[in-house]
Amino acid sequence: MSEFTAVITGGNKGIGADLAERLLGQGYTVVSVARAAPEKNHPNLHSVEADLLDPEAVAAAAETIGAEFQVSHLIHNAGLIWPNLVEEARPEDITGLAQLHLGSALTLLQAALPGMKERKFGRVMFNASRAALGAPTRTAYSASKAGMIGMARTWALELAPHGITVNVVAPGPVLTDNFWGIVEKDSPQQEALAKRIPVGRIGTVQDVTNAFLFFCNPENSFVTGQTLYVCGGASVGTLAI
Repeated sequence: MSEFTAVITGGNKGIGADLAERLLGQGYTVVSVARAAPEKNHPNLHSVEADLLDPEAVAAAAETIGAEFQVSHLIHNAGLIWPNLVEEARPEDITGLAQLHLGSALTLLQAALPGMKERKFGRVMFNASRAALGAPTRTAYSASKAGMIGMARTWALELAPHGITVNVVAPGPVLTDNFWGIVEKDSPQQEALAKRIPVGRIGTVQDVTNAFLFFCNPENSFVTGQTLYVCGGASVGTLAI
């Protein structure tokens, strides 16, 4: 088994799959936690299937991971948007996304934490969003993504004495299935959005995984509790999708 083992939620597609592939290339063992197994096969790639909206399924997955792997890196990447205007937003939207974006991360960390503390090393990361700063139709999504930032800062303070860093990557619009579920692929809307981003384009999966790789690096032990917006400058101004 390799020196480092990374658990990636939503590691079967999009940003998670790209990050998994890049970490595998660096010799990591990778465990994907998602509703479906990754399409890629690799001797160091493992799959634990679970619906992160279901607390009991997450608890079972965490128990399996804690028993079978020495987790050094936890990257909570899985996410859903569930967009709607405030008039149509429901309290259960907030509850559901809080479980997915926050509760499942807590359960998985608690399974990995004893080993991280024992080895005096850990890297914990969240995939949040520029929408944490506010975005139309994002009541539940923005609330839960902003919650990631607050929770990460708290964990960073508690875990720093144990050699464990906790950081957040907050992407802007990125060309993934989640994005195309809201904006039609290659549509005039997509083109117009790209023009409103200061750098003049929409982000790629690789833009985001580059940031995660920085936080994954064992040498970057003096950066914790931080949020890195990977958004082409969109966090500096306003952006509506």
